[in-house]
Amino acid sequence: MIIDLKQINIGFPAKSSRPCRYTIHALFSFLFLLSSFFANAQVNSSIDSTKIKIGEEILYTINVQADSTDVVIFPEEQTFAPLEMIEAYETDTTYEGAKYRLIKKYGLTQFDSGHFTIPPQRIFINKKAFLTDSIMVEVNDVVIDTTKQKMFDIKPAVEVKGPPFDWKLLLTWLIPILLIIGIAIFLFRRKKRRDAAEKQLPPYEEAIVALKTLDNSQLIKENKSKEYYSSLTEIVKRYLDREVDESALESTSEELITRLMMHKDAGSFDFDLETIRRLDLIFKRADLVKFAKMNQLSGQAEVDRKTIEEIINETHEVIPEPTEEELLENQEYLEKLEKRRKRRKWILGISGVIVAVILAGVIYGSIAGFDNLKDKVLGNDLRELVEGRWIKSEYGSPAVILETPKVLVRVEPPVKNADKSKVSGKDYFTYGEMKSPLYIMVSTTRFSQKQDIALENALDAVLDDLGQNGAKNMIVKRDDFETEKGIKGLKAYGEFNVQVSDKKVLKKKSTYELLLFAQENGLQEVLIVYQDDGKYAEEIKKRIEASIELEISEKDGK
Repeated sequence: MIIDLKQINIGFPAKSSRPCRYTIHALFSFLFLLSSFFANAQVNSSIDSTKIKIGEEILYTINVQADSTDVVIFPEEQTFAPLEMIEAYETDTTYEGAKYRLIKKYGLTQFDSGHFTIPPQRIFINKKAFLTDSIMVEVNDVVIDTTKQKMFDIKPAVEVKGPPFDWKLLLTWLIPILLIIGIAIFLFRRKKRRDAAEKQLPPYEEAIVALKTLDNSQLIKENKSKEYYSSLTEIVKRYLDREVDESALESTSEELITRLMMHKDAGSFDFDLETIRRLDLIFKRADLVKFAKMNQLSGQAEVDRKTIEEIINETHEVIPEPTEEELLENQEYLEKLEKRRKRRKWILGISGVIVAVILAGVIYGSIAGFDNLKDKVLGNDLRELVEGRWIKSEYGSPAVILETPKVLVRVEPPVKNADKSKVSGKDYFTYGEMKSPLYIMVSTTRFSQKQDIALENALDAVLDDLGQNGAKNMIVKRDDFETEKGIKGLKAYGEFNVQVSDKKVLKKKSTYELLLFAQENGLQEVLIVYQDDGKYAEEIKKRIEASIELEISEKDGK
């Protein structure tokens, strides 16, 4: 644009002293307006429709042309009042010559009818503010034709029986709870027994304490001779079991006397024969009382009790003191016993945690499903993609518009079989890798000359390129495809093995679907490759496929 500054009429006489100053001022004002015009040409806005119904979404788009070093900041807050921002979509970037074109889209709506104005939006480029134009929007009510709407009588109330009792649900909760209670009782009793064993007195002290406890009982006064003699013989047998013979408690009275004689003859213990004889008499008298119900003379029980204490004292005196080596061995044994006890505690604690985790998993799996449990514990990348926030964006030129779980990243296109002399430009966007659980590729090709493209031949070339890029043992099925807006294309689908290195090919087959669309001067591809898990992968594929929209040239659209 060439401007002749001599033709600018400032409006002052030629001989006046003031024209020069006003001329300079007007010149600077004009240059400022001119620079503002070119600066504002970097930013423009548009909407997909100026008329909508209440609650319908308007797609508001801001286009910015900028250098690669420019810092561009788009509005992120609710700055569209009186319209409400539903969602701010991801910014799409395309390369045009030496400039970048940034496309930012917003979903707007309004829940009242009338005429509304979208106010100018402020965009900052290198901290300098630029304003978009305001846009008028008409919001219409949803018209309901009541003459065509069928009317129905109010149906009478119907009694509904309550649902039958769910025994399976009761067992699902009851069995794990009973198992937990049973394990808790078992561990509590075991701990109680172990604590009691740790608090056990030495054999001699234990016997003396037991005799005093027997003295304080009322068995003699209540004429319970059988219970009295049973306790008395058990006290002396328990003492002998811990100090002399480990099988004393399990032996009968006659067997115990025989074993004591054997210990004396072997020289293990220096028992007095009179002591063994007195013990034998008490055992025989106790057997008669317990089994023959023989009545004892008055005071005999007290005499036998005193005799038992004397026998315990005499036995305690004849038992040799442990040597230093025995004491060391005993100390080592006690240390090993303590280590074993600690190890047992750890094992029981870990086992309890494992059992609790398993039971919790069984309960959660019974309620929410075991597939959910497996996904929570082991993780499921495909499920996270399905349940996450999806993004709708445009890719390439002519644009492919589709919804994906993650934004596709622009990459350098691989070498193709197409004639490079006929290709004027190519855009290539991907997510993941061919060997990943999910791989998405969008490609757009622009030809230098307008030409009619045979989709069948183009599909053969694309499949051949796919094979060169790692798809082996490919199974190909073909079918026609049509988007929801009626744009027709060609589809290839099936399975193949992914080659990950020169010598290694994945054994598990990958499922793929390739969609191809042709224009007079462009070719658009969408490729989805996934490891089929029987649920989420197929859902991702169907959702992407259903969201596909294409930018069609005017001639192709006619």
